Amino acid sequence: MDMDQYLEVFLDESREHLQAVNDNILKLEKQPQDLNLVNEIFRSAHTLKGMAATMGYEDIASLTHKMENVLDLIRNHKLTVSTAIIDIIFSAIEYLEDMVSTISEGQDGKKDVSELVQQLDQIEQGEPVKAVIKSTVANEGNFINTEELNLDEFQITIIDQASEQGFFPYQITVTLTDDCILKGARAYMVFESLEDRGEMIRTNPSVEEIEEGNFAQQFSMIFLSTMEAETIKTIIEKVSEVKEVDIGNLVTISNSEKDDLPIDEENLVSQLVQEDAAATTEKSAPGTSNSSSKTIRVNLEKIDDLLNLFEEVVIDRSRLEAIADSLSNSDLTDTVEHMSRVSTDMQSLILAMRMVPVDQVFNRFPRMIRGLAKDLNKHINLNIIGADTELDRTVIDEIGDPLVHLIRNSVDHGIELPDVRKQVGKHEEGNLILRAYHSGNHVFIEIEDDGAGINREKVQSKAIENGLISAAEAELLTDDQVANFILSSGFSTADKVSDISGRGVGLDVVKNKIESLGGQISIESKAGKGSIFSIQLPLTLSIIATLLIKVQQETYAVPLSSIIETAILDKTQMMYAHGKKVMDFRGKVIPLVSLETIFDVPSKEVNNKQEFSIVIVKKGDKLTGLIVDSFVGQKEVVLKSLGNYLKDVFAISGATILGDGEVALVLDPNALIK
Repeated sequence: MDMDQYLEVFLDESREHLQAVNDNILKLEKQPQDLNLVNEIFRSAHTLKGMAATMGYEDIASLTHKMENVLDLIRNHKLTVSTAIIDIIFSAIEYLEDMVSTISEGQDGKKDVSELVQQLDQIEQGEPVKAVIKSTVANEGNFINTEELNLDEFQITIIDQASEQGFFPYQITVTLTDDCILKGARAYMVFESLEDRGEMIRTNPSVEEIEEGNFAQQFSMIFLSTMEAETIKTIIEKVSEVKEVDIGNLVTISNSEKDDLPIDEENLVSQLVQEDAAATTEKSAPGTSNSSSKTIRVNLEKIDDLLNLFEEVVIDRSRLEAIADSLSNSDLTDTVEHMSRVSTDMQSLILAMRMVPVDQVFNRFPRMIRGLAKDLNKHINLNIIGADTELDRTVIDEIGDPLVHLIRNSVDHGIELPDVRKQVGKHEEGNLILRAYHSGNHVFIEIEDDGAGINREKVQSKAIENGLISAAEAELLTDDQVANFILSSGFSTADKVSDISGRGVGLDVVKNKIESLGGQISIESKAGKGSIFSIQLPLTLSIIATLLIKVQQETYAVPLSSIIETAILDKTQMMYAHGKKVMDFRGKVIPLVSLETIFDVPSKEVNNKQEFSIVIVKKGDKLTGLIVDSFVGQKEVVLKSLGNYLKDVFAISGATILGDGEVALVLDPNALIK
């Protein structure tokens, strides 16, 4: 049987099951006695094992089979959930994700999973659990048990603690060339090359003997580092007269044997119902087979083509409406109205097919935050708001990497260590908020932390040093304007480069990526209070509902999703604050912006108006009133890009062709809100 025809289905369903396991494992760590979660994880692992075995991916099948055995012990009250077990399952998920990813790239999905299978075997047999070897360095070299090195208890404790904080313990053996004369000097150069890259625990022979040259052609060391083995090997090999470098990964034995003791059944909330054939039962349950048959997978390019064709229908619909109004034919008018209603429903369905919730991106972050917090010895609470906010699929696919960089940046350099937070009167646990919401024809994604904020003095000095501004100009800028300099190309204030992130390092790449999607990024920061990175992204909805307004002879379209309401303002009701026009809107003073002034619209007559038409728009909690000449009416329009030559026009997100052939500019109210 040719399995290639089922490959796409396998990949899609594998990702769904892995994400389900990931989400439920995070919940299980917080609720270790909730056996319903264990059942859900077991079902996903069981289904994934069956699919992988059918497709011939044996490494995936063997690893999920061992996961299944461990989960079965937990749900049968023979094993308690511990941090060590959670860590190993997370490592297994990472391996499985890597294998599924390689299959999607056309490879065979093979990976050496023997180390993880061995660890899961140990759990299954009730043996003490070995410390988890991170997947980034697993299988890079041979594994050496610390018992073979005769380390003392203090050294073993240091290695254990370092492993928990994200450091990899290595046994490094360096062999010098036979004709090396100054052996001590060469060894010293090896030590110096590693000095800033990790921590030396022990050498054999001692450091003094090595530097005096009292050894043959070989010496060894135990070295802790966050770097990978191949990188360390490359660094050492750059030292002249080094013949060979051998690096092995140390494996320590955890002291937490008590984690593997059977759980006390009296503390269980409820008795587990046995499910010997969980996945089979689920598939044969009433209703499930029918619901699965109602879903088909459609190539995104086909939906794009359909949407492009429908845009032409909308333009022709507008022309027909204009013609029907001019002819005053009741039959034609009725037909056009019916066509408008049907095409509106069609439009909603087509656009809904392209829209997916940002939860598809957000759901990867809880596990990432858990790992980073553990590596950095920080306590971090992640709060996700607005995960059901929908965004175009093409934007969803591209926004993941910039968000990962910004979140790692906030966790590493934004949120302080628990001791530091206590000293400044904060709670030990830092808060990271990931928020998404709609505003107009844009989606906003914000990463907010309650950390130390961005140091204005440091950023300002670096900006002046790089020639971005002068010292005099810097004094006139607000804190937020200064903070935004870290998005400049090659800008960095980091004293020490971190493997997790460096505030400022690479943020220009993040900015370029977001701008390539038609979006923008901005920063708000308060010293000692935290920072907010705000990303504005287009919905890429080609057809939007708007309010057409007139400014002199020009017609503009304002997206309805940004509008709170419209109002007529008497000249006597217009007020001034700090020399700027404002109005009282339901007890709140909001600024007024004249579109005639903003867009420098030519005026044919002196403005002696006694009443002004106002469009009140919003962005989050901020409100602004737009002063226009008149309202034309509501209209659904096709949003077209202005092209590469006019891509950065202030407060204009595109243009549209109206039914009478006139071109109207579509406003971006978010840019006008003060």
